[in-house]
Amino acid sequence: MFEPVIAPSGTLLGLLQRGRGDGTLHALTAPRSEALAALNHCVLRDPRHDWQVENRSLYYARLYLDLNGELDDIEAHLFSAEDVLDTDDCRTGLALAVLGHLASYGRRDALELLRRYAASGSNWAWALDELALRDDDAGLRALAAPVLARFPADAEGEAELAAAVRDAFEPRPWRLWADDPRPSVATRVRAAQEAGCFDRWQRQMRSQGPRPGWSVQAVFDWAQQGVDRGAVLHVPAARCLTAVAGPEDRPEIVEAARSGGDGARCTALRYLADSNDTEALDLIEAAVSSGSALVVDAAVAAFERMRSVAAVDRARGWARRPDALGAAAARMLACRGGAQDSDLVLTALREGVRGEGPDAPTLWPLVDGAGRLGIAGAAPVLRHIYRETASSHLRGRAARALAATDPSFPAGFAVECLWDCEESTREIAARHAETGDARVVERLRRLAADPAEEAEVQTAVRSRIGPDMPTV
Repeated sequence: MFEPVIAPSGTLLGLLQRGRGDGTLHALTAPRSEALAALNHCVLRDPRHDWQVENRSLYYARLYLDLNGELDDIEAHLFSAEDVLDTDDCRTGLALAVLGHLASYGRRDALELLRRYAASGSNWAWALDELALRDDDAGLRALAAPVLARFPADAEGEAELAAAVRDAFEPRPWRLWADDPRPSVATRVRAAQEAGCFDRWQRQMRSQGPRPGWSVQAVFDWAQQGVDRGAVLHVPAARCLTAVAGPEDRPEIVEAARSGGDGARCTALRYLADSNDTEALDLIEAAVSSGSALVVDAAVAAFERMRSVAAVDRARGWARRPDALGAAAARMLACRGGAQDSDLVLTALREGVRGEGPDAPTLWPLVDGAGRLGIAGAAPVLRHIYRETASSHLRGRAARALAATDPSFPAGFAVECLWDCEESTREIAARHAETGDARVVERLRRLAADPAEEAEVQTAVRSRIGPDMPTV
């Protein structure tokens, strides 16, 4: 999948792509045709950098409801010829999830679209999962025949059917079909269920991983084999070392961390760091200076996992280094440092934005640290990250940090956060937004009554709703 092209943050499309609350507020005041065009653009061209963790579907579904939007563009997208040529989940997943939420709000046209797509579309499994949560038994039973018809009644087809049943995210349709009164349906589904269970057992028996009785060297060899074939195994290999290594093996492990092959060196560094070994910090510093890119990354990651006082003290000395270890040291101070480290964390936050932009991965712990340490001087940078980042998760972290550092947050960004795409951001807003704004009161009442809203958000909302709340 190609990286999405994100419009500037000051445009309606850019706001909606980011999932910002201001996107909804602007869309509701824009010409309806313009708002629907931007909304359809987002739904049909998923703007998320990581669709597995970022939320957009409920956000877009609510806007369809507010705009009374038609679903013609979604229908054309789902049933186009491209659906046969491009079967990647990313092409249709967001649209199907939006339809699922609309169906839960009572949009019959969305429910019918999901049923049609589950019967004939390439990404039918996703549509079936959405229906499993929203459709009635009769609607799901009607899909048994078209879904099973996708799998030929031969050995290969039955194996594919067993894999589909085994990997289904929502098992409800398959359980219904296993009890279907039609023998042709129930027999095939039950056989597929049994085959899937047997396949799980076989895969466990065929594992090529470590075995009881392995030596330290055998674990190092296994990690190196992973490196040779492009698989990163030093993390599970380090866990294996905790089971097979004894005090007498420490010299061998230390030597591997100092000068072993990439697989052994990464494994040994991870093991020693997790063990808080007395030599771990010196070995990590040496690895960053002399190791390959793989070893450097492993050493930095191992260092950031350390929790000892010695590691934090060393981080204070490394935080000004202009390399990966210096950046890691600043992130450690953001997570585990004290008030005396505020300047180092703020400097790293500013440099991260200046050097890598508002979407840099290094910013996540630094933003959290700015909030944790209450760094008031970080507020301008946090506001910039909030506005510009394309990651709704990073924006939510910036909102949480602003709540702790920026006195203007309750009357400012907290208001728009009530419409944000991420439930954790809406929860922050529900706890902080000033209720003197009529929009806030109305929005809080709507969230409290919305059955699709997350429980944590509704709990925060109800903590604010009381007899003293202004009426709308």
